[in-house]
Order: sequence, then structure tokens, then C-alpha cells
Amino acid sequence: MKKAELLLPAGNFDKFEVAINYGADSVYLAGKKYGMRVMAGNLDEDELEKAVSIAHSLGKKVYVTVNLFARDDDFKDLDKYLQYLYDINVDALIIADPGIIAFAKKVIPNMTIHLSTQSNTLNSYAANYWHDMGVKRIVLARELSLKQIENIRKSTPESLELEVFAHGSMCMAYSGRCAISTYLTGREANQGYCTQPCRWEFSLTESKRDGEVFRVEEEDANGMYFFNSKDLNMLPHIKDLLDTGIDSLKIEGRMKSEHYVAAVGVAYRTEIDRYYKDNEYTEPLRQSLEQLEKVTYRPYTTGFNYGSPHMEGQSATKSEYISKWDYIAKVVELTDKENFAWVKEFNPFSKGDKLEALSTDGSSYNVQMLSIKDEDGEEVEIAKLPKQKLLVEFDIPVKKLSILRKNTSK
Repeated sequence: MKKAELLLPAGNFDKFEVAINYGADSVYLAGKKYGMRVMAGNLDEDELEKAVSIAHSLGKKVYVTVNLFARDDDFKDLDKYLQYLYDINVDALIIADPGIIAFAKKVIPNMTIHLSTQSNTLNSYAANYWHDMGVKRIVLARELSLKQIENIRKSTPESLELEVFAHGSMCMAYSGRCAISTYLTGREANQGYCTQPCRWEFSLTESKRDGEVFRVEEEDANGMYFFNSKDLNMLPHIKDLLDTGIDSLKIEGRMKSEHYVAAVGVAYRTEIDRYYKDNEYTEPLRQSLEQLEKVTYRPYTTGFNYGSPHMEGQSATKSEYISKWDYIAKVVELTDKENFAWVKEFNPFSKGDKLEALSTDGSSYNVQMLSIKDEDGEEVEIAKLPKQKLLVEFDIPVKKLSILRKNTSK
């Protein structure tokens, strides 16, 4: 049986480093332009080249998004960028626009093309059409059920790979093709500048009552968040998902934190491996499910996988995230001195803090910070500056790239 790939997101080079070490078979990311997540930070050309080199040295792959919906002006210099990606041996391009696919086929005819979910492929006829056009993989629309995905798999050749989203934020618009951000803010989602107005609170007005705003309420005085989708989580049902015969499980989250990439990565990595190893596999381990409760998330849903979710897929009464754990720091460098390591801070911490560390092999262990010094060697009682590098003495040795987190719900 062919093993399905785990595809993790990377919004910048640091997140790429986390993804590649926390379970990814492949990583998807973007350069500084032509992608749908302009505000993610993304990777410059030197970082792209370095990322591909690192991934290939580990037997892993890198897919680059070139998935904006383009105007004619967007094709200026696109040929140079595509040629650069081909020259550094990127494994595939993720493209949504048919024009960009045709353009890429002329500029770099031997490049592997993956069709973005934003092209909303919903049936086997469309999938086979795109395969005939030279597309190797279809990222299926999120509006499909597991039964429909299975039918598409049975009706398409094995040479056509199928990829589905298994986890992460959902978009209220069909296959993510939304115009609300453009109208309300002038920042176009389909060009990579989404401001997520679907997460905002909306009220109602009536044309003949100028200036009157009516709150739309349901068991609550806080108004309604009509377009606010829950987060997809298929880990509890990963057997059903893998049973469809798909080739790749994709995790959404290029805008999410390194902690999110690491925790979700190890959870899905563990359960994918167990599924293929255990012929009697039935359900995920409790500790894998708990990983998904330790990241910042919205209430979870199975999306369209078991049919239309209707309002079950929406968080209509509130928009905020659920956050029970804080991402405190990442271990970036070990030292020759036992129990001492350099960390990069993300949230405040203090001398004496007791934390949980998540390591790249998926295991967790408890640590305590005995002392903290800055780069000048000065003692620090409370670390308050995000992204500063600090030398920490722990009560036990820590592992490089460990994610340090603190339970804030107690």
C-alpha cells in the first residue's frame, strides 16, 4: 500500500525548519510574491534555495505556491521567477490560475504542477481533465465528503495524485475564493492580501432607517459572527480519511505559529505511521488528540467530510481563538555546558518557571528554568522581549528545536 504523505505549512524559514523536523514528508511554502499569503512573511530567494537543499538532503520535498489569481500585469517577470524555482530544483508548484499553468508549461515544461484547492475540483471529470492538461496532483476542494473523495479516487488513474486538507482554518467562501476583503478593506484575498473580515462581528441595517443598527442575536447579547468558520480537525477520523486512498494529507497554517506546526505535525505523523503499521488500527492515541488541544485553535469541526455541516461548521456566537497553552520559547542552540541552552523567546517567562517541552520525536518532557541570562551575560528575572535570544539553565538537558510551552488554563 502506498503511504500517504504528510504535508506541513511553512510561512517563513523558521517554520520550515520546524516543519521539516516535526514530521513532514513535504513542506509547502511561498516566495515573496505570486502567493496567496503575502502577510505570512514567506521566504526570500536565498532561503528558498536553502530550504530545498535541506529538504532534499533529508529525502523530503518542497512545494512552492504560485497560486494567486492573476491579471495580465502579474505576469511581468513571472518567467524569471519560475525559471529560478526550476533551477533550484523545487519539487512542484501549487497553482490555481489556468493562465499561470499554461504560462509555466511554456517557461518550464518539465516542472511538476499541483492544482490548488482554489480551483475547486469537485468531480472526477474535472480531475481527469486537469490530468490531461499536465497536472500531476489535484488538491481537492474542501466541500467534498469522504464518500465523494473515494469515488474520485476510484475514477481517476493512479498517476494522478489526490491531496486533501486534514486540519486547520476553514474559509467561509467556496474553495476560498472570497471577495469580502476587497470590498471592505480594498485588500484582495485572491491576490494574497486577505484581512479575514469573515471573523468580524456583523449587524443588520434597514434601508429606510438610516443610522439604525440592529444587533442580530441568538441566546447572546454579543451579536453574530455569520461567516466565522470553525477549524477543521480530522485526526479523530484519520482512518476514514486514509481509507479513501488519497496521496497527501495537507495541514493548513502558513500564518500559524511554530508551536502549531510542531504540535499538529507530530500528532498527524504519529497517527499516519500507526495506520500503515497496524492492520487493526481503529483510533488515534489520546496523547495525539491532546496535542491539538495545546495549540491555539477555533472550535473543531469535520467540515464537509461527512456531508454538509450547515451551521455546525460555524462559530456564530464568538470569534476568538481557544488558547489553553502559551508558546513560550524554542530551543535554538545547545551549549557545551550541561543543562544550558540558548532559546528564542515568544511569550514572557520567568526564572523558576516550570514548562512542558515538545521534542522533534513527538515526546514531551517537563523542565524548569533555573537561571536566565541575556546575550550580554546579564541576569534576567523576567524575560519580556519577544524574539530575543536568551541563555537558560534548565534542571535537565533539553533537546535542540524543542518547543517550550506553558499551561495557562490551570
